[in-house]
Amino acid sequence: MALVLADRVRETTTTTGTGSVTLAGAYTGFQTFLAGIGNSNSTYYTIANVVSGEWEVGIGTYTASGNTLSRTTVLASSNSGSLVVFTSGTKDVFVTQPAERAVYVDSAGTTVNVNVLAASGDSSFTSTGALQISAGTTGERPAGAVGKIRWNSTLSQYEGYNGSSWATLGGAALSNDTSTATNVYPVFANATSGAATTLYTGNAFLLYKPSTGELQARVPVASNGIVVNSQTVATSYTIAAGFSGMSAGPITVASGQAVTVSSGSRWVIQ
Repeated sequence: MALVLADRVRETTTTTGTGSVTLAGAYTGFQTFLAGIGNSNSTYYTIANVVSGEWEVGIGTYTASGNTLSRTTVLASSNSGSLVVFTSGTKDVFVTQPAERAVYVDSAGTTVNVNVLAASGDSSFTSTGALQISAGTTGERPAGAVGKIRWNSTLSQYEGYNGSSWATLGGAALSNDTSTATNVYPVFANATSGAATTLYTGNAFLLYKPSTGELQARVPVASNGIVVNSQTVATSYTIAAGFSGMSAGPITVASGQAVTVSSGSRWVIQ
């Protein structure tokens, strides 16, 4: 099924109510929906009763079997935008280009106004050029709606609205976490700021606790054969029960600082 527009498609109907309308044939000089739109295709339609003043603009699907046009979506109508309960009498039914789905320029020919572009299936852009999307600063972000995307000229990155906030597209935004009190997997990024296009993570053998800065590793290995420590303990530290520590001396504990060794633990200075 496709959305089809065609010139000079106009028929009549005597259908009443709010359901699909049965088409009764084309006006002289016009073509039928079967010829112009085709079976199972959707189109923009107008149904109008010039005598009663009833009218409706919407999106419907033409079905050759029964020669009917559905009224799937109402875009505007004489019934405050809802389905019209058509009364008796002959109504015109014709293909139209609704203002609600129009793309146009202003009188100066410079500003493009796009109300809504609707597609009934997948959309494709097959040129070898590029698609120009909306761009603006962080302060110029529009009201959010799920699925909106834009170029953020303040951050120099693409962003999309996820339902609650604007988030980076095509990468992960980096932030400094110092509050999480549970172990998480450290993440290694291919960038130091902005958006990282690739993230790498470890496993349970490498864990990090952001709230305390503790890093747990299964077997730390110094690839050059040297493990280095400062010769000054500049910040007080407690070796917790069940752990022991080792330092290459000489070691000086800075004034006002202390090293506390819990019962059963050891601090070995070599």
